[in-house]
Amino acid sequence: MTAPLTPPPPPRDQSPHDAWQPPGDPGTSGDPGASGAGYPAYPPQDASYGQDGPGIKTELIEAVVVTVASAVGGLLLGVLWWWLAPHVPLVGDIVDKSWVVYLKDSEGEQAVGVDGTFTLLAVAFGVVSALVVFLVRRRGGVPLVAALALGGLLASFLAWRLGMWFGPTKDVLAHAKAVGKGVTFSAPLKLGAKGALLAWPVAALVVHLGLTALFGPRDPEPGYVAQGVGPTDGYGAPLS
Repeated sequence: MTAPLTPPPPPRDQSPHDAWQPPGDPGTSGDPGASGAGYPAYPPQDASYGQDGPGIKTELIEAVVVTVASAVGGLLLGVLWWWLAPHVPLVGDIVDKSWVVYLKDSEGEQAVGVDGTFTLLAVAFGVVSALVVFLVRRRGGVPLVAALALGGLLASFLAWRLGMWFGPTKDVLAHAKAVGKGVTFSAPLKLGAKGALLAWPVAALVVHLGLTALFGPRDPEPGYVAQGVGPTDGYGAPLS
């Protein structure tokens, strides 16, 4: 005797709302045997996917170049400050057989002019450095911004020390004795307001961030990109 034959089970109803789709259905990618068959297609990812601009190594090299270039500019700032800053006149005299030195013009504003000259020059150098960096590297980046700030501060410090070194001697008493009693001579070049050292980095940061916000490249809008596959309605059917 043979066992009675049982009818085969009815075919499964494939509803479009099923979470699982057999290979080869609409909305899948590839052949049934291909990797990822039966799943929605996603944009292909290459080696540069998720990267924004050059690598961190390139950005660090650029930051070092900006810092060094700013320091070199600080040497030029120091020379210009020494050349353009007004001179503070001093006069030596002998009182009770001792040399004294005093301001020739007690109401003069030459000392304020020395600080103002340094500040204006530093702001101009900061604006130029930010403009050059933006034109060379429009995308910007945190390393470049940090390099502008650090390089500007280093440049201001070098300019300050270099201008003082080029200026008259700090030993005003010896200078007064050398030129003689009642002879006017220039006071040492010094920076009274140390806050002027921040003029370069602050100007560079403000200008660079402003240029980047107004004229820098914009990030592309997020979207779905696939090779020959457009967006679908969630069931595998392409949107018209």
